[in-house]
Amino acid sequence: QVQLMESGGGSEQSGGSLRLSCSISNTYSSVCMGWFRQAPGKEREGVAAIKRDGTTVYADSVKDRFTISQDNDRNTLYLQMNSLKSEDTAMYYCAADLRRVCAVKLIRWLQLHPVTPHTYYGQGTQVTVAS
Repeated sequence: QVQLMESGGGSEQSGGSLRLSCSISNTYSSVCMGWFRQAPGKEREGVAAIKRDGTTVYADSVKDRFTISQDNDRNTLYLQMNSLKSEDTAMYYCAADLRRVCAVKLIRWLQLHPVTPHTYYGQGTQVTVAS
């Protein structure tokens, strides 16, 4: 069982920055962790992911603007968001997956945003970017 809680969302002007945090329990069992987002009327999409060895992947839409990281004990996951755009407005969710398969091809895990008994999501934090 993994519990996740996001924080750090809010409102920002276009071009501004925000940093999201996610407190994660039981990180020892978490193989992959990441951030997903869902805007009103749209499907959930993967934003960024990281696996145990520190390998990261990003969606093309956020590459070179967002950075995913974790603290040394892997209990907190971060998403630094720079050069924000109005299209970044969404509910952001952090996720943790206990399955080893998620690390085989991390970008596919990000693209598929899986729903399985071993994949856990937080409640979400809202990010609103005004143009």
